[in-house]
Amino acid sequence: MKFRPCIDIHNGQVKQIVGGSLSDENNYAEENFVSRQDGSYYGRLYKSFGLAGGHIILLNPEGSAYYKADCEQAYSALREFEGGLQIGGGITAENAAKFLDMGASHVIVTSYVFKNGAVNFGNLNRLLKSVGKSRLVLDLSCRRRGKDYYIVTDRWQKYTDTVLDERSIDLLSGYCSEFLVHAVDVEGKARGIEEEVAVLLGKVCRVPVTYAGGISSFDDLKLLNRIGGGRIDFTVGSALDIFGGKMRFEDVAAFGSGTI
Repeated sequence: MKFRPCIDIHNGQVKQIVGGSLSDENNYAEENFVSRQDGSYYGRLYKSFGLAGGHIILLNPEGSAYYKADCEQAYSALREFEGGLQIGGGITAENAAKFLDMGASHVIVTSYVFKNGAVNFGNLNRLLKSVGKSRLVLDLSCRRRGKDYYIVTDRWQKYTDTVLDERSIDLLSGYCSEFLVHAVDVEGKARGIEEEVAVLLGKVCRVPVTYAGGISSFDDLKLLNRIGGGRIDFTVGSALDIFGGKMRFEDVAAFGSGTI
């Protein structure tokens, strides 16, 4: 169980937001924290603790007035921790190599792969040809609808018809090296994890998986470790002191390394 830190970028700034609040209209998001530091600061910090495998997420769509500024923040982090961070947000087969050339270890993809509610295997195979399975992470971020969790796309605004379950996870495992899963309904709320999602990931994932969403305490981390069978890596966002929360970054890093 490893700590995978994050750098979420919105409107050209490193932020922590309430995940379910994102809207392309007026580039809106409900903010928990807006950092005075830029991407390079966090890249240096994560490198100094040896926290490889974290992720950068660009939260504005390509075409937004802020997209270029988001990318500049991302590039500054990648320059500080070359090969140590993954990147997601608007990744396609056409632009993925650019981000790898900038120093990302992997690209993280959702919306390009899920089109019209289903897996677009044409796009998925184009990605594989462009970057290879070993450098592709599929983001299976999900929201509850009824009794099931559905994969959501377009900055978590659109539901697909794809249920996050053993069948979909097993199918998609053959196309990527890792999964990243935000439990969007609790993302940015620091009120506890989505236990059903964590149990599912720990039970069925046969590639590395990182869980994000709702972690607010070390009790949450211990619970995630227990119900996920120690097989799930984790991200902490709004609850970290470096993002305005109460959990000490150094302690979370130590927990993830097994030293506390």
